[in-house]
Amino acid sequence: MALYLKKYTTHIKPKTIRKELQLLFLKRLSRLLQNGYTLIEALEVIKWDKNLEKPASNVIEALKNGSSLDQAFDKAKFNPIVTSYLFFVQANGDVYATIEKCIYMFEQRLLYVQKFQQVARYPIILLFVFSILLYFIKQSVLPSFLDLFQANSETSSTVYFSMVIIDFLSSFVVVIIILAIVGGGFWQLHKHKISIHKQIKVYSSIPIYRKYKQIQTSFLFATHFSSLLKTGIPIKEILTIMSQQTKLPILSYYSKLMTAELQKGLQLSSLLSQFQLLEKQVAMIFQKNADINALEKDLSVYAELVTEELHRKIMKVITYIQPAFFLVLAGFIVFIYITLMWPMFQLIKTI
Repeated sequence: MALYLKKYTTHIKPKTIRKELQLLFLKRLSRLLQNGYTLIEALEVIKWDKNLEKPASNVIEALKNGSSLDQAFDKAKFNPIVTSYLFFVQANGDVYATIEKCIYMFEQRLLYVQKFQQVARYPIILLFVFSILLYFIKQSVLPSFLDLFQANSETSSTVYFSMVIIDFLSSFVVVIIILAIVGGGFWQLHKHKISIHKQIKVYSSIPIYRKYKQIQTSFLFATHFSSLLKTGIPIKEILTIMSQQTKLPILSYYSKLMTAELQKGLQLSSLLSQFQLLEKQVAMIFQKNADINALEKDLSVYAELVTEELHRKIMKVITYIQPAFFLVLAGFIVFIYITLMWPMFQLIKTI
């Protein structure tokens, strides 16, 4: 019985940590490392906080069992964004700088989610209230109008047309929501079965998402490539390291293609320009710079510029959500108003 319980408890996986706690964990770890603590000492100090005790213990246990830093954080159920950054620690050896970059990107992501939730909160409430109102009008008001004005064919046809429009719009919205939920769920469940080449084709076929994915992939490539160049690792070895990580499959796939290109003795710049999810500027940087130091500097600056551009575009899209929704909602309200008042105007004309 004791052996069974031991076997059972060792297979219990830690629960996913709330994103806010993950960010707090990383910030405290960064601060402690900056103050001269070793990694294990810093994790031991983090355990003093009851909310962070369990993840810190899980990371310490994994590290003592021989896991790499990214594997330890992965076992502690940290977000893939965090673990994808920490993978490169074993190559560049700079834990503090890597965690700092990780904190910045993770904090930005949480900011976008928070802003989106704030912006979408009131539109969702209004949509819910409006849906109830629309259902009431369709089920009670319009049928009553249809019975009232059935003697007037022109008026009754207007009411009937309004009911058809409402039915069509309601069905259309429901179908879109169902397709989005089913499609998103299917993609998440079966994405790992689809080759990365086909995934890239799917991403490239979605206009708005394609641009976001292109900027994101370009940023990640420039960031990790430049951080590894700082350590003096040869380009071919950098690509090998990047191809071995699994949290960023597109980056891994592109790195494998570039490694094969280098083995043939060809230039990277020509291949980089053919990648659909990398901006042309990346290829231009490689084509322009033969010096490693200049290449590292340009990629680092490019990554900073791309970060600013991505932040600006995402915030711009988020700020457009409310006005766009209110505009659509206003159109529906005007339509309902006309639907209710137009039969009355037609009836007045017959008097």
